[in-house]
Amino acid sequence: MKIKNKIATALLFVAVFTTGCSDDFLDRPPLSQISADNFYQTTNDLRLATAALYGGKPWAEWNYNCYLPIGEVLSGNMALNYWGDAVQLHTFSVTGSNEIMIANWKAMYKIIAHCNVTIKAIQEKAPASIPEKDRNAAIAEAKFLRAFAYYNLALLWRDVPIIEDNTELINSPLVPRNTVNDVFQFVVNDLLFAAKNLPLKDAGRVSTWSAQGMLGKVYLTWAGLEAKGNGPRNQALLDSAKLHAGNVCKQSGLSLLPNYADLFKTKFNDNQESLFALQWAAGTGWLEGNMLQIYSPGGNEISAAGQSGWYGIAPTYDLYKQYAAEDSIRRKATMMLKGDYYAELNAAGGGYKFTGNAGLKKHIIGTRVDNSAPTMTLTSSIEHNALLRLAEVYLTYAEAVMGNNASTTNADALLYFNKVRVRAGLVPVTSLDAETLFKERRVELAAEGHFWGDLVRLSYYNEPKAIKRLNEQERILFNYDGAVVTKGSTLASVTPANTTTFKLPIPSPEVTANPKLLEAPVPYSF
Repeated sequence: MKIKNKIATALLFVAVFTTGCSDDFLDRPPLSQISADNFYQTTNDLRLATAALYGGKPWAEWNYNCYLPIGEVLSGNMALNYWGDAVQLHTFSVTGSNEIMIANWKAMYKIIAHCNVTIKAIQEKAPASIPEKDRNAAIAEAKFLRAFAYYNLALLWRDVPIIEDNTELINSPLVPRNTVNDVFQFVVNDLLFAAKNLPLKDAGRVSTWSAQGMLGKVYLTWAGLEAKGNGPRNQALLDSAKLHAGNVCKQSGLSLLPNYADLFKTKFNDNQESLFALQWAAGTGWLEGNMLQIYSPGGNEISAAGQSGWYGIAPTYDLYKQYAAEDSIRRKATMMLKGDYYAELNAAGGGYKFTGNAGLKKHIIGTRVDNSAPTMTLTSSIEHNALLRLAEVYLTYAEAVMGNNASTTNADALLYFNKVRVRAGLVPVTSLDAETLFKERRVELAAEGHFWGDLVRLSYYNEPKAIKRLNEQERILFNYDGAVVTKGSTLASVTPANTTTFKLPIPSPEVTANPKLLEAPVPYSF
């Protein structure tokens, strides 16, 4: 009972930031904030506090509303019918009132607020009797998660406010945006602290390898920023990306899961390839759990509780074209086509044969029996969906090694790149170029929310090429009768991509609440 009370206290202390206040991202604690004096007293208390940052309400709306629509629909990998805000993403006509975009902004700042209050409480309330390494490890977890949120914001909006202490907003609630360069620096600072203070291994939680893998990704993206759309990437930042991603590749002792499809089965939750995954429980309430199964293209027979999926998300013809005929392992694990059979879905009923046209497979995990989860519902999947995988770090390393060169035959880059290909049943390559790397990332990570970030990263240093990629996409549905693929219909007329496409408008409700968001961004005071 004592432990349960402490968990409740921790969650309530954190939740104060986001309940009973306004809906904008500047939610701040009331003056009568619950005291944490009696909670952060032991290492176990710190563990309980940081555990609350990996899932539940802080992440649920983003995971449901934004993860696939932003990462996959906006990028052209998938399409969503009958959801007007998603159609705006599909057609590059996003307005300031788009609810998906607004949800992304709010969710990231709510996660940041939860991390901020946790860091502040540990720094101010944890007694000296708790070993310093344990205090720093807990702070490092929160800083990793905060860094992830700020990286997401920088990719979508570039210049955004950096909020490090939400209590300061009580007296100064209106804040300006900070420059995107400073946002990246803030992210890197958090991740460097995390890399130094996180353990080598901590099942279900982030480790030093998680932080170094994320540093590789962030440095790789940041390297193109000063090119302003057309020019070479910053070599020093590319070297930093190579260093940190290379550390994961060569020093972590981690390896890819042998079977690609197993990555998305719940019995392999938190496997050795999962560097950062959200943690979900079954039987939670609305917008408290993993709701990705609402995108299921199947019927009741592969549903958690006899209720089929709600949204008809489907792969575009453009994504389908990326899979070579021999790349069937990843294709089948990513998208269902008519006639595909999945033994792990409806296993008690003899498996599942997809009879639809084309639909999402990743994140569709099946019934309660399939997952030994008797309380799981359609809106509380127990898949711990990974937001950073070892395979992505391998590809990041290969790209950082190639850097500004047109191609590379570097043995290390080829070694780790080919580990990804061979796992997919493909023959190794003997040289790499930008096109090969870009396509490999798209196929390996499809339906995992990464492709829009890849396009934005490209736009930093080669904006014409990024625009051309988008405008050449066939962002249409397709038909598959079990043997022949034919192009299908368009959802709506797509507005041609241009220089403004890679930056979302600031959400209108946020501008109303904080007009300073329209002012020129200012440097952050580190």
